[in-house]
Order: sequence, then C-alpha cells, then structure tokens
Amino acid sequence: MLDREKLERALAALPLLQFAYVDTKDIVFTERVRTICERECPMYNTTWACPPAVGTVEECRVRCLAYPEALVITTVTEVSDIANIDETLATRAPHEKIAHQVAALLREQNQQVMVLSTEACAVCEHCAWPNSPCRHPERMFPCIESHGILVTDLAEKCGLDFFNGNIVTWFSLLFFKDQE
Repeated sequence: MLDREKLERALAALPLLQFAYVDTKDIVFTERVRTICERECPMYNTTWACPPAVGTVEECRVRCLAYPEALVITTVTEVSDIANIDETLATRAPHEKIAHQVAALLREQNQQVMVLSTEACAVCEHCAWPNSPCRHPERMFPCIESHGILVTDLAEKCGLDFFNGNIVTWFSLLFFKDQE
C-alpha cells in the first residue's frame, strides 16, 4: 500500500515544479495526437518508444488503464530560444533523471510502475527497432504523446502549470499500483 505522505516528502526533496495524482479513467486517449506524431515527428517508426512499436492507441489505453492511478510530475528549464529544438531537447536529460528517481521511489513502496515521459528514446545511439528487441526496456520511457495522450488536457485536469515563452515544461506520467 502506497504511503502518500512518505512519497510526497521524498518528492518535495526533488527539483520538481509540481506533481499531481490522476485517476487513469480521467485520461483522454485520442487518435488525433497519434496522427500528429505520425505526420510531424521524425522519430515515428524509428524506436521502440514510439509508434507503431508502442502499439495502437487502444492497446496503449488498455495498458494504461490496468493501473488505477498515475502521478504527473513536471520540471521546468529556461532556454534562450524555444524554437531551437536542439537547445530545447538538450534540457530533457535532467528531467528524465528525475523521472527515474520518482519511479524508484514508487518501487521502494512495492508499487508496479509504468512510466511515460519525454523520450522518443535516447538510451541507445541506434535503436534495435524493428529487427531486435529493445536492449534496455527498464530504462526506456515511451513518450506520453506516443500513447495518444494530450498533455495539455492532462495538465489542465490536474491544475498543473504549462508555461510559454522560453520556458520548457517537461512532463512525466508514472502509472502505479500495488505489486500483485
């Protein structure tokens, strides 16, 4: 059984901007997000963390709904030019490290955890997709949007800030439940 007070004390020690719990039944899954992914993201069909490797939106929805709750965490960082994708993506690694730390905190409390985060997966220099299995599935966190989840809707429902300008807001979604 999750001790929320213990978890929240540990979360307060991390450089998070905000966090919130969400009932997974309140998460909206939409093909529209996947369509954007397919049409606009250069990582589509290149890694195990991206579609089509993650499955259909319906398969992703079923996998996510196997968990009754999720924890949304956010961090922020400032960049000189938000339109500079290389500069923006270079700020992702510290957020991913924190997402791994939060996953470890949940696991310490005997929670089964599935993490969606910011990655199109940067664990390996060259992904094994599609010819071989993922070499590091325990380190790879698929992107939230890869599952058809609209992050802005999630942020609004949870009352989380979503900054503009040259502030990058990174989100992770950690699904959890008691170990079976």
